[in-house]
Amino acid sequence: MNPIEMPTDETTLEELLSRPGDGVGDALAELGGDIVLLGAGGKIGPSMATMARRALDSVGSSARVIAVSRFSDPAAAEQLEQVGVQVHRADLAVLESYPDLPEAAGVFYLAAMKFGTSAAEHQTWWSNAAIPVLVADRYRGVPTMVYSTGNVYPLTPVVRGGSVETDDPGPVGEYAQSALARERLFTHAAHRWGTPTLVYRLNYACELRYGVVADIAATMAAGEAVDVTMPAVNVAWQGDISSWALQSISAADVPPTILNATGPETVSVRRIATLLGEEMGVEPIFSGEEAADALLSDAGLCHEMFGYPSIGLRQLVRWVGRWVADGGRQLGKATKFQQREGKF
Repeated sequence: MNPIEMPTDETTLEELLSRPGDGVGDALAELGGDIVLLGAGGKIGPSMATMARRALDSVGSSARVIAVSRFSDPAAAEQLEQVGVQVHRADLAVLESYPDLPEAAGVFYLAAMKFGTSAAEHQTWWSNAAIPVLVADRYRGVPTMVYSTGNVYPLTPVVRGGSVETDDPGPVGEYAQSALARERLFTHAAHRWGTPTLVYRLNYACELRYGVVADIAATMAAGEAVDVTMPAVNVAWQGDISSWALQSISAADVPPTILNATGPETVSVRRIATLLGEEMGVEPIFSGEEAADALLSDAGLCHEMFGYPSIGLRQLVRWVGRWVADGGRQLGKATKFQQREGKF
């Protein structure tokens, strides 16, 4: 297998992030019609929609890929249209938007609010708990993949290896609580209307401009100390996260299937910083003392279903270190992975 080369600019980075893995095209084609991505204007949505279009093209399917969002950034909508994704502008927070939403054979629900929740709890609950009710009602019976978060789990001892799908939730803070509410509401809809559903619990997706690894690298580049109080994390390449997410709709069921999505390693924050320092030529500075527990997930089921990441941890860390050291652009949206009280 030829090694995947590091992207050196944002054009090649976007191409790699939207490159579909094996099986994506077949999984989408089996839905038998158009697919709709709701909330597709965020960090993951545009590359995921592009991946879906590329995947369907690769298997000769003419099914439409429709990206639904307010698209506050017109450039994002234009770029999607250029690659063959149909754009539908709508504000999912507004009831009047729903009659005009496109029909679908499969729905991918990406809409959520995380950052800023500590200052706008009311908006957080509307986004994460009210909108799912409207969506579930609009797409009764349509196979639906629901993006969720590993934050619905409690912190677990690092020695344990991470929460599994059958563990009881224990959300900390209002963001995590509202995310669990989203899951519960889609679960109710699945039972009430027979909607096959897949709940996709993610933590954390990484690319060169965003994610836990980029956060640590940016901290080091600024000469600041890396907080190791949250002692360990799980991370995975965002392209793999999107590839698994698109395929996962094939496992949608009633009651809903729960699927953790992340990398296979439990890696210490200190180790990530040390590896980044070797690539960046920076000696990391640390602050805090490692706790005995962390927010961790075991994604073994996901890997059994869809394979291991195409971009491994060491390769991801090297790429991020080089990108940041070379002055590559960052998205400016910190993950706040260090949070232990759930305040985002």
